[in-house]
Amino acid sequence: MSEQQQKVINIIGGGSAGWMTAIYLNRYFNRDVKNFFIRVIESPGIGIIGVGEATVHSIRFFFAAMGLDEAELMAETNATIKSGIMFRNWKKPLADKVHEYFHPFDQQQPGGSVDISSAWFVANRKVRERYDQGVSVNAHLIGDGMCPKTISSPAYQAITPYGYHLDATLLARYLCRQAVEAGVEHVVATVTDAEVSGEKVLSVETDSGRFAGDFFVDCSGFRGLLIERLRQNNWTSFAEALPCDRAVAIQRDLPGGEMPNSYTVATALSNGWAWQIDLVNRQGCGYVYDSSRQPPEKAERELREFLGDESQILSCTHLEMKVGCRKEFWIGNCVAIGLAGGFIEPLESTGLHMVHLGVGLLATHLAGGDTPQVLRDSYNEKMCGFYQDLKQFIVLHYCLSDRDDTEFWRAAPATLESCPWLEDRIAVWKHKICEYQDFAGSYASIFTDANYRYVLYGMRHYPELKFMLSEAESEVIFSRFESIVARALSGSLGHSDYLRAVHSTQKGVAVHVL
Repeated sequence: MSEQQQKVINIIGGGSAGWMTAIYLNRYFNRDVKNFFIRVIESPGIGIIGVGEATVHSIRFFFAAMGLDEAELMAETNATIKSGIMFRNWKKPLADKVHEYFHPFDQQQPGGSVDISSAWFVANRKVRERYDQGVSVNAHLIGDGMCPKTISSPAYQAITPYGYHLDATLLARYLCRQAVEAGVEHVVATVTDAEVSGEKVLSVETDSGRFAGDFFVDCSGFRGLLIERLRQNNWTSFAEALPCDRAVAIQRDLPGGEMPNSYTVATALSNGWAWQIDLVNRQGCGYVYDSSRQPPEKAERELREFLGDESQILSCTHLEMKVGCRKEFWIGNCVAIGLAGGFIEPLESTGLHMVHLGVGLLATHLAGGDTPQVLRDSYNEKMCGFYQDLKQFIVLHYCLSDRDDTEFWRAAPATLESCPWLEDRIAVWKHKICEYQDFAGSYASIFTDANYRYVLYGMRHYPELKFMLSEAESEVIFSRFESIVARALSGSLGHSDYLRAVHSTQKGVAVHVL
């Protein structure tokens, strides 16, 4: 079937969003029979906003479904394993000790007649360990420099769930190569205009010619080149709930003598927070902050002081962030995916996850061929729900802070007022354990009760549980957990050992862990 006989999907913009969309739609629709001609039009002069360079664990399912070789993917993107996020300084110090907790990817381990989270509280174990240390295997793996992989772990599988730290620019290049080899057309050109009729895009004009199509995917980043043409006033701002709207990003050498961590570090600073993400060849760092309280030059200075050693810095970039999402992601024959559709600050590394959600949902809604308004409404409702759900989970990290050293942190608890559902649950969770049933009817796409518990209890928002648990029952529950941890530690690989095994196959590249 020729291009003229096939329906044409034009994806405007490359980067992670564009190439994830291309490879997914091509795999979904063209694996056995070619249903669509898929083209990516990518400008050579527009860089990729690879801010966080970290993922949630579900991205493994995307890579696996696309048939990508995990070892090759990691080698091509200078990737490391991510077991979760270590939060530091989000509350006042306690007994002169900096506040710290870990949000891991694994679920809480089974208990006995009482779930292990409830048992942790009634046994008063908070006097001896952090909550995550009492219920999470990953919390113990990172403490010993281990990762969830074993010597015999199949691709994309391990003892516990995991994600990646990776180079976003290299990921886009890798996905581009894979997509083109699978039949996607790659046009290197800059879009200069679009021909629009009503709420339908007919074609885009580029410096290399005109490209018509039946369906268009806007992956042009914050500019939203196509979606902005189709509808004005189509943006819901989250600024009231999430005021951080700028970032300064620094790439630097890994601190001397240190091995890459298998977790992200998120440290609260004066007007936001700083990330530290270890790849095999460098560390990605940055400061997400509220520009109404701090100018860019002051933010950069604060980040540099936080990091120390200026000799290690390789580059520094300032970024503006548009926090919120479209009211309608899909209008006519155009859908916005990635930054063109919405953005939540990268505190929980959800950028690629939202692309995965967007393109996966698009594929099922396109599968019927015609796209009546009822399908577009269905898509828009779900995507808005996903972004609203993620917004309130990020607010959870801020609203429980008791820091009062700056106006930014004094205002943080009030962000809860922008999330009525969360505000109600916060009150309830002061008197009972956070549980799965509390999320009935929600749009939770990845963060559910287990994740909320790690943040709630990491931020010391403890429930007041009055029931008693016998010492014998408590011993059974936590002895079982300790046995699980011991088995995991004995079977898992050291993070640096695993990276050495993966990256040593890539010749000619300097890798820190070798």
